[in-house]
Amino acid sequence: MHIAILTFDGFNELDSLIALGVLNRIKRPGWRVTLAAPTTRVTSMNGVTLEATASLDEAATADAVLVGSGIRTREIAADAALMSRLHLDPARQLIGAQCSGTLLLARLGLLGRVPACTDLTTKPWVQEAGVQVLDQPFFAEGNVATAGGCLASPYLAAWLIARSEGLAAASSALHYVAPVGEKDSYVARALAAVTPYLPAAAAIHA
Repeated sequence: MHIAILTFDGFNELDSLIALGVLNRIKRPGWRVTLAAPTTRVTSMNGVTLEATASLDEAATADAVLVGSGIRTREIAADAALMSRLHLDPARQLIGAQCSGTLLLARLGLLGRVPACTDLTTKPWVQEAGVQVLDQPFFAEGNVATAGGCLASPYLAAWLIARSEGLAAASSALHYVAPVGEKDSYVARALAAVTPYLPAAAAIHA
């Protein structure tokens, strides 16, 4: 299972790196989480520079793709050459986006008439792209999920884990990263947001 987190210059660290940390709670052969970028290095909105661990071409063949947000997402959405490199296909991939990453899914035509979640700043841009924006942290239909708010990162990660490894694995990953003294309530709240959008098989698969 290869999960690629699309990460561009100006990225939001909370989106890409929290998801990376939660997803890497899964320890099994073949489980791989990468930061996929259009260049070898990308710098965050707060000046943190990271080296990419996968290319956009590799993301196109990944089993799952998360699209993080950042302060340059509108520029990326307007860059036809860069957008043409994003070959995402919900027929063969699990695809999730967070905050302004939802705008990229909208511009790629991956949302259609499906409503989506995003952050308050990005909301009008997503609406301009013809997508209904929900006032909630997480929504999924089929193989496409969206989340709104930086700290909704664990919801997307939990959805991906549950779809691949089952709800028990997602609960365990969330429990590990949850605040001490609040673990049970945190996990319950997160799963309450995600579980309604899981196929029945994912909810019982261990």
